[in-house]
Amino acid sequence: MKTKVVLALVFLLALTTAGIAGDEAKTVTVTGSIACAKCTLKMAEATDCQSVLVVEGKQDAAPMHYYLVKNDVTEEFGHVCQGEKAAKITGTVLEKDGKLWLTATKMKAPKQA
Repeated sequence: MKTKVVLALVFLLALTTAGIAGDEAKTVTVTGSIACAKCTLKMAEATDCQSVLVVEGKQDAAPMHYYLVKNDVTEEFGHVCQGEKAAKITGTVLEKDGKLWLTATKMKAPKQA
C-alpha cells in the first residue's frame, strides 16, 4: 500500500514539474547584479525579501529583472539584502505572472577584467 502511495506521489510530482517547466522554459546564462527586490530595489509589489538578478539593458533599454527561485544553488551563493553582488548565473527561465523567474543551476562571481 505504501509503495502505491509513494509511486502516485512521484507521478504527481513529475506531472507538476513538467507543467511548471513545460516548453516555455529556456536555458540561459546571464550576468548582472543580485539585489533584494524589497530592501534595495524598493519594488512596489515586493512585500518580502526576494533576490533579483538585474541585467542592464543595452543602450537606452530598461534593465531586465530575473527573480531567483530559491534552491540549493541560490542558498549557497547567498542572499543580498542591502546593496548588490555581481553574479553570473546559468539556469532556466520561465515567465509567470508577468515576471521572469530564473532557476539557477550554476552561480558564480564573474571574473574581474
